[in-house]
Amino acid sequence: MITKRKNFKDTTKELFLKYTFIPIVVLMILFFFFTVCIFRIKIMYDTHQAGTAISESFTNVENSYYKEIERMAHLPIVTTTLKTHLYNNRVYEEFYNFNNQQRVKSAFHLINADGVFLASTTPSDSSINGYIWRDIIPRMHKDPHGILMETNTMLYPHGKTTTFTMGKPVLENDHIIGYIVFQLYEEDLQHLIFGGSADIAVITDDYERVIATTNGIVKGLMNKFSVNQLSDHRVEMKGQHYYMKEVRIDDRNYRVYTLNSINNSSLIIWIYVLFMVVTSGLLFILVQKLAEKMSSQNVQSIEKLLGAVKQLKQGDLQSYVRIETGDEFEILADQYNDMLDHLNELIQKNEELSNLRRINEIRLLESQFNPHFLFNVLETLRYTMLTDKGKAQEIIFSLSRLLRYSIENTSQNVLFEKDLNYIFDYLKLLKMRFTDRLHYKIEIPEQIKQTYVPKLLLQPLIENAIKYGYRHQTHLTLKIGAVIRGNDIEFTVSDDGSGISEAKLIQIHDKLTYAKTAKQAIGLYNTHRRLVLLYGEPYGVEVMSTKGQGTVVKVRMPFCEGDFSDVQNTDN
Repeated sequence: MITKRKNFKDTTKELFLKYTFIPIVVLMILFFFFTVCIFRIKIMYDTHQAGTAISESFTNVENSYYKEIERMAHLPIVTTTLKTHLYNNRVYEEFYNFNNQQRVKSAFHLINADGVFLASTTPSDSSINGYIWRDIIPRMHKDPHGILMETNTMLYPHGKTTTFTMGKPVLENDHIIGYIVFQLYEEDLQHLIFGGSADIAVITDDYERVIATTNGIVKGLMNKFSVNQLSDHRVEMKGQHYYMKEVRIDDRNYRVYTLNSINNSSLIIWIYVLFMVVTSGLLFILVQKLAEKMSSQNVQSIEKLLGAVKQLKQGDLQSYVRIETGDEFEILADQYNDMLDHLNELIQKNEELSNLRRINEIRLLESQFNPHFLFNVLETLRYTMLTDKGKAQEIIFSLSRLLRYSIENTSQNVLFEKDLNYIFDYLKLLKMRFTDRLHYKIEIPEQIKQTYVPKLLLQPLIENAIKYGYRHQTHLTLKIGAVIRGNDIEFTVSDDGSGISEAKLIQIHDKLTYAKTAKQAIGLYNTHRRLVLLYGEPYGVEVMSTKGQGTVVKVRMPFCEGDFSDVQNTDN
């Protein structure tokens, strides 16, 4: 009899199904019991936490009012108002300064010993005032040095209801001269206990009278807390079963009851059971699919590695392979990728080493700055501050923008529009120095403003035009322009100065042609060398001049083609 041998793929699939089914069954059973227990524990925990949080909040409110009523009872302004019927506005101010900071707001009454309401924050109502005088005030007499706290419900004309009252007599030489009454609003007390992790929250006094609740079904006769107690922590109301936790507030004999529905948790448990049944069926189908996929995964891993090695042999240095099987194949793939990373890193380092000298030369050229300009501007500022402070302020603002831009550590390729703003500030400062002896005109197409150029491209050329243009004359006109020629930009900086002699012009051309070191790279040579290093020999600076007529400097660099816009002219 010939036995058919299983291949690696089929063996892996069989083992996967065998050792996956048993854990799934055990997991579902444990998950069911865990779900039941966790919901019970969660209900108990949420109920307890809600009760603790509410008791702390209510205690804080009660303590705040307790301290405030003690404070106000000893305020000289309160005593003065009770004796003279004056300055009740100061009493109102004291109350509102306190009340506006409280989560639970209150109504306030200041009553003298004759029953006259000297200050009240609610509309006058004879029935409410009578109730306070007949029922609340007499109970304060039982303990003149203490504070009365009791539960009572009072509906005010403005539609608000108070459920908790605090009062204290005001004494002078142990004689009662008046009374202070705070009545806390029910709506604010409800907001205090609403929104927690309990379905129903209730605050009662030591006689089980409800001070505040989030659900009126807990109120019985005489506004007392009423539920059907089934056991220590289980109650029933209107066919619904609840888990209940009681928290007592120390020293006050108040109670906080928090209730969470057990019926809802039972429904959620059965929903989870149904979910597990459906999930188990889907999971079994999914396991079969995964077993098929996993069994073929290892074969694919070997094929991926062989394919990547073949591509590398053909010169593809980006032939990375990605295997995420979590086994030896993944380790082998990671080591192969690490080897490829090291190879690419070595190649990249060789390229960087070959470019290092050129990059350092460019940075050295870009770092130069003419201090004479700064000195002249400061001299101009010194004199201007004595004659025109407004103009001096403009000089300071322009100079600060210019210096900030020239030293900011950003990319050395910038929008020409930003460089043009620098030129505007530069020329503006020169204009303030030379006044009517300097005129300049700028004509730059909008399209060129949106291209990128080396930072401070034209600044050395403008500086040279100013420096040499005034040597043999007192007035100078400077023109700055740009045009697009094919795939290049041609900038021009021209002046009507005394020009350059033919011999000097030949010398300048020779230096521009043969300048190779950073030591010569100042002014025109700086700009020319930067362009040659960045873009190649066809680009750079060209100088044309006629003795006695002026000088034109052209700067040529590559341009990325785009839409054309109107030309902006600026004439000064």
